[in-house]
Amino acid sequence: MRKIQRALLSVTDKTGLVDFASFLQSQGVELISTGGTSNILRDAKLDVLDVSDVTGFPEMLDGRVKTLHPNIAGGILAMRSNLKHREAMAEHGIAEIDMVVVNLYDFEATASRPGATFEELIEHIDIGGPTLIRAAAKNFQDVAVVTDPMDYPWIQQEMKNNNGALSKQVRWEMARKAFHTTASYDCAITGTLANLEPGREPVKEHLSSMPAFLNIQVPRKQVLRYGENPHQQAALYSIGTHGIAGAKQLHGKDLSYNNLVDLDAALQLAWDFDNPAVAIIKHTNPCGCAENNSLAEAYRKALACDPVSAFGSVIAVNCVVDYETAEEMSKLFIEALAAPGFTQEAVDILSRKKNLRLMEIGSTEPGVPLKSISGGFLMQSEDCTEDGKPNHEVVTKRQPTGSESTALRFAWKVVKHVKSNAILYASAGQTIGVGAGQMSRVDAARIGASKAVLPLKGCVAASDAFFPFPDGLEEIASHGATAVIQPGGSKNDDKVIQAADHLNLAMIFTGMRHFRH
Repeated sequence: MRKIQRALLSVTDKTGLVDFASFLQSQGVELISTGGTSNILRDAKLDVLDVSDVTGFPEMLDGRVKTLHPNIAGGILAMRSNLKHREAMAEHGIAEIDMVVVNLYDFEATASRPGATFEELIEHIDIGGPTLIRAAAKNFQDVAVVTDPMDYPWIQQEMKNNNGALSKQVRWEMARKAFHTTASYDCAITGTLANLEPGREPVKEHLSSMPAFLNIQVPRKQVLRYGENPHQQAALYSIGTHGIAGAKQLHGKDLSYNNLVDLDAALQLAWDFDNPAVAIIKHTNPCGCAENNSLAEAYRKALACDPVSAFGSVIAVNCVVDYETAEEMSKLFIEALAAPGFTQEAVDILSRKKNLRLMEIGSTEPGVPLKSISGGFLMQSEDCTEDGKPNHEVVTKRQPTGSESTALRFAWKVVKHVKSNAILYASAGQTIGVGAGQMSRVDAARIGASKAVLPLKGCVAASDAFFPFPDGLEEIASHGATAVIQPGGSKNDDKVIQAADHLNLAMIFTGMRHFRH
């Protein structure tokens, strides 16, 4: 291994720069630098050679041109084992550069700033930085590339262990990270500029705006034991600290693929409520959901919907889990539990369950639903839940009572999270029966009623989509439901409304469908 003798430093993020450069100089490494980076190093009393001294040209065009020169590119790209490369270097007086320490203009920070103009965005596209990074990464056999200040301590230790050199394996790891850095940078640029035109002010895209290009660059967070089934490989990729992918695991064995899918479904449902709420999920479908001023009572009511299916379930709540709730939950076999927090008493109680995964959620920012299909991807905006008082229309002769209206609003929130075709029976703040994922809406109504443990008489029902015929509504009424909420929009709406009036049902049309596939 060859000792590192010359390093080029040009960074936007100055974190740890002086300490790292001081270490390099203490190892006998000659420092080359540019602009603001060289000024900081000189202020720290370090010896620095300006890039302009290496190239013979001053920085020009407002700093757009400074490192794009054969004396820099040649020093990085020359293969030390190639005789012709060495001869060309000698002929033109080009010295080798053994390390490139570069990070890029913070384009994403500019793009996220309110009022950023098109011209500002363009000006914050780094040119020289990605070129240097890619050149060094390409020639990793001879050159080390450092793009992340967090790696400075690691690099220092490696150099100490190897008498001022870096192993080929270390250089390769750094090169892979460098290529990821430039790829992510280009993705940020293309994603931001895709829907912009010169001369127009950037407009923040609404979630419903579909980008012209879909760029996916997400780091792998965890390799999972297996996928949905043991013969399938799987991994978790996370883009930050929000949602299930960014949650902190406080206790329990490793998460499985299915745990993560169910936890996400549970979290989306629980977070649709303002009051303390509990969502009990089995195979991505709710088998119980309730809201109450008391989280423990919300759990008891959610569990009462289908205590058999709740065995081995995944649960999410929208507030801190307290002692009383933990005591109740500890009586049931639960695979995983997600919450924004746990009291210490709750952690102590739930940790008695050796395998129970406790997940602390940092935040639940809405995401853009994305699915892969053979040959491509599907993207859509988030399915909003509207209480929709201005849009909800009572279409029957009988108006819903106050208690029915409360129960219908609750049922409409929950049915959105049930796989289609979906029929859900509920009372105020509590699910009673769930019919999920059926090919026939009548079957969904029948199955939802058959799953009910609590009395159905006097309950309300919600349907994720319209009733194409009166038979589904008639099935619901036969089990004791007195009011129904559904989108409407069928060719047979008039017949369905007539059936509702005949059955003395109150019925609301929302004008919004909630299919879930």
